[in-house]
Amino acid sequence: MAMKLPLGFQAAGVSAGIKPSGKLDLAALVSDYPLHWALQSTENMLKAPCVSRNRARHASGKPVMGIVVNSGNANCANGENGLWDNEDFAALAANALSLGAVQDVLTASTGVVGVRLPMNKLRLTMPSLSKKLKKDSGGFAEAIITTDKHLKQVALTLEGGARIVGVAKGSGMIHPNMATMLAFVTTDADISQKTLRKIWAEVVARSFNMVTVDGDTSPNDMALVFSSHQVKTNVQAFAEGLLDVCQQLAQKIARDGEGASKLLTVNVTGARSEEEARLAARAVVRSPLVKAAAQGNDPNWGRILVAVGASGAVVNPDSAAIKLQTVTVYDGEPKAYDEVLISGSMAVNDIVIDADLAAGEAKATAWGCDLTDDYVYINADYTT
Repeated sequence: MAMKLPLGFQAAGVSAGIKPSGKLDLAALVSDYPLHWALQSTENMLKAPCVSRNRARHASGKPVMGIVVNSGNANCANGENGLWDNEDFAALAANALSLGAVQDVLTASTGVVGVRLPMNKLRLTMPSLSKKLKKDSGGFAEAIITTDKHLKQVALTLEGGARIVGVAKGSGMIHPNMATMLAFVTTDADISQKTLRKIWAEVVARSFNMVTVDGDTSPNDMALVFSSHQVKTNVQAFAEGLLDVCQQLAQKIARDGEGASKLLTVNVTGARSEEEARLAARAVVRSPLVKAAAQGNDPNWGRILVAVGASGAVVNPDSAAIKLQTVTVYDGEPKAYDEVLISGSMAVNDIVIDADLAAGEAKATAWGCDLTDDYVYINADYTT
């Protein structure tokens, strides 16, 4: 389903033949106005040229006019050829979409590592993007996905009329400090770039960096927010709305984890600091043992307590408490509960785990998914 973009934005998606399936794999998101923008990107030491180039543009502090994205090919670990291919990718978009200088166009790629971009195909296809530009997110959202089963889009209208529309992709190789995900959020709220960048760092910390599917982090991950700054709005209301949109996108990524059948939500309270709460929540949702138990409807709370204890967060085991589907199963000691009843309550699409560390007042929430046979099947023959 296409979502209307904020004022000043257009987007498109076409097939360039990168994906053998012939599905959409080339996309652009552009603006009529120079954009205020902010970037958060992968912490992997291996970085694709698109990440390094966008970071350099970000450091310059200058506005941009849009971004061009391809899926099906990561353009990573291709040496100097990859650097030049990425630069040519931006130049092709700048010319085809009349976006000005090549420096005004960002790039993003996602897919298989170690395969060069098919530049001849991109040269032939890029001009068709300009003919497909629309004021909605539909084609763009479809063209950026890889192993995703579902499109990931969220829209929100703030009081006063400013809009926030987010589009993301991500299914596997998902882990905090960015994941195998791309996220693009657009808004027409009139927010200065300095303020936008400050807000964005905290929003990403509480949304996209609280998702884990399998513990792996790719070299291409990035999350960007763009503002056409056309509609006056309250900064606090904007920050809250932006967080809401991004947390919804994060949950959609977790729910669509490769092979996943359930969304896991882990709420940690009673931590000494929010950072320790984040550590504990991510540790639980990352644990293969917890994920496998969730898939099997097994109320094995000991796995949760062990994951919390190994997370690096301070926890007081004698006072800590754990709930599964709102039922207390541990409170300083094991609590009596109906195992069959709780197991039955876990046989649903959403499982909620609550863990109180009994060490402070801070809290955090992380999202993930269960571990199924399909995850192995999908990744066993990803390139073959």
